[in-house]
Amino acid sequence: MYDGGGPMRAPPIPPLLANIVQSALQSCEDVRFQAGGTCSVCGGTLSGYDERKKRFALLIEDGVPRPVHVVIRRSYCRGCGRIVLPQEPFYPGTRIGSPVVDLCRSLAAIMPSGRASSCLRLMGVEVDRWTVRSYAQAALPDIPAVDLFGMRIPVSVVTLSTLAGTGTGSGRPGMDDVLAACNYPSLARIGRPVRKSRTGGT
Repeated sequence: MYDGGGPMRAPPIPPLLANIVQSALQSCEDVRFQAGGTCSVCGGTLSGYDERKKRFALLIEDGVPRPVHVVIRRSYCRGCGRIVLPQEPFYPGTRIGSPVVDLCRSLAAIMPSGRASSCLRLMGVEVDRWTVRSYAQAALPDIPAVDLFGMRIPVSVVTLSTLAGTGTGSGRPGMDDVLAACNYPSLARIGRPVRKSRTGGT
């Protein structure tokens, strides 16, 4: 981690690197995340409960912020009455997609948070310096990264960019692809149950 002992100039951002980051995050737009067909606790049948959009990233296009959302669909277990949440491409306690958090952490490891925020903006991603600092200091897993254009870029971002445009039907990755890219390969189809009684209590 950069110790703040002196000035550090942000490295130049090649257009190709910015395109890789942009395509990676854009590929997740409107991807739906849902649990499987049966409850992981009682084996009961799951049915749709509700869904909502959740902001995954905030991109900058022609100087204008544009949010990228994913869709989170909760399910209801007819057997035990639980509300089952799907796995999501978000770290616990964070408000932006895990690949963006990975970018914040990988950049903040080699430069001050303010400079990392500026680099992200040059890549077309809006994250303020205080959020970068917060995620850099968070107790999160180590970030697999590769050297790309003289910078350490998270594997999650590179993988999503590679998948962009290769998905079936919609032309972008599906739920399992995104979860695998975001380091959830064994959890792609496992719902997270939340206890809830039939009368609405917990």
